[in-house]
Amino acid sequence: MSDTSPDIVAAADSLHAAIAHGQPIAPLREGVADPSMERAYAIQAHNTRRALAAGRRLVGRKIGLTSPAVQRQLGVDQPDFGMLFADMAVGDAEPVARGRLIQPKVEAEIAFVLGRALEFERHTYADVLRAVGFCLPAVEIVDSRIADWRIGLFDTIADNASSGLFVLGGNPVKPGAFDMARCGMRMVEGERVVSEGNARACLGNPLNAAIWLADMLVRVGRPLQAGDIVLTGALGPMVAVDPARPQNFAVDIEGLGHVEASFA
Repeated sequence: MSDTSPDIVAAADSLHAAIAHGQPIAPLREGVADPSMERAYAIQAHNTRRALAAGRRLVGRKIGLTSPAVQRQLGVDQPDFGMLFADMAVGDAEPVARGRLIQPKVEAEIAFVLGRALEFERHTYADVLRAVGFCLPAVEIVDSRIADWRIGLFDTIADNASSGLFVLGGNPVKPGAFDMARCGMRMVEGERVVSEGNARACLGNPLNAAIWLADMLVRVGRPLQAGDIVLTGALGPMVAVDPARPQNFAVDIEGLGHVEASFA
């Protein structure tokens, strides 16, 4: 992930400029030689180093591509991950300014907040459950710097797994206090149900996604630490945000609670 080839650096610079100016760009895979998964993570890592050098605080990771249907669509057999920084966090029901994102969508997730590090080469359910301090309902506000969401696997990984912002609920729940594997989710916008699903949509169980991430991060030498937030993956279909009007997306996850994402 330390590839500093000219095409990798140019792609990372393009993404950084797209965020800075709020202007989407063409798919990155069209301008990079050998657009492999490894080189996509190299682009992501380049911008992560840039963010850390600028003083941004890394607070966790997000897991993407946890839906088997989406994996089949992109021709992959595993999820991907991106970085969560403190300045990406939005308060529950706190309005998000329209100009802060380019083409946002929302999805409901279960967030883990770790009480201890996950540093084994191969993790088990027991390891992860011991490490999770508490769970929270969450809304991930995904965004893409690629025009019209014309993304492939290379583009989304390079683009920090299409991360935008995230909202956490304020009522922590211990992992054993709700049915993490089967809990239902409903997202309502106004009076209309816009997304429904359950924990099975996230690799069959959000713990499967968390184990994948923990193992992957040990392999790349950046294991999850105490205090890290992990967005485990969508529990139902993502929903596009309408740029023409104010909106409020209210999410309820069975046994876990309520969280809202609002757009001014």
